[in-house]
Amino acid sequence: MKTVLRLLGLLLLALLSLQIYFAARIVLMRWVNPESTSFQRSEAARLVTSTGRLMWRQQWMPYSKIAHTLKRAVIASEDASFTEHDGVDLEALEKAWEKNQKAEQLARQQAERLAQQAKRKAAQQKAQGQVASTPPPAPPPAPAAKIIGGSTITQQLAKNLFLSGERTLVRKTQELVLTFMLEAFLSKQRILEIYLNSVEWGEGVFGAEAAAQHYYRKSAARLSAYEAARLAVMLPRPRYFEKLPNSPYLASRAQTITVRMNQVDLP
Repeated sequence: MKTVLRLLGLLLLALLSLQIYFAARIVLMRWVNPESTSFQRSEAARLVTSTGRLMWRQQWMPYSKIAHTLKRAVIASEDASFTEHDGVDLEALEKAWEKNQKAEQLARQQAERLAQQAKRKAAQQKAQGQVASTPPPAPPPAPAAKIIGGSTITQQLAKNLFLSGERTLVRKTQELVLTFMLEAFLSKQRILEIYLNSVEWGEGVFGAEAAAQHYYRKSAARLSAYEAARLAVMLPRPRYFEKLPNSPYLASRAQTITVRMNQVDLP
């Protein structure tokens, strides 16, 4: 029993030490810009493995030198209540959960329909004496349900700064702890500044300045409202939209975000 208690004590001590380490790093970010994030390093390693070369474009820009249009567009697109919540938007999480439940239900229904169609076709062929010498091909799989996150800008930053991309309860719990640390030790303005300078905007493209130069050949300080809106819409799937610059969805959604930008309060 003493051994178990000692192991539990060591585990708690290790967890506490890890949280103190994270807290110290976050406090330091009040004055020191992070050189890289956990996500950036993992992406760089992936690109080196797949391409044989390091692809990393990033240039830190102070908050004051990033166009207000981009700040407003990102908030409007990613986290409309950014300036109001304490790190977690429970209403957004609830809506995301409901949408995901509906999407999963539709995916199951479509899979059942495909399976029933395949059975009816096989039965018809058998009735007509068209028994194939080889078994019929399996029906095409139903498309997977599109999962909507509902994470706030602060949650996204917490994950990108320190954590891996795996989806586990332990990682999600640690993400929440880091989220509340970021909100406790940093201002909303500083959180948004770090986010805009470190978020992925394409294959090896990190931060607002690199994105503005990559897509528009101009500084992040000079982005128009529509250009900023297009960049904001790319954020959930930047590598996907990088390959589809003429995507109708991208253009349509950017128009919507351009309108919403006027309702956004900046930190």
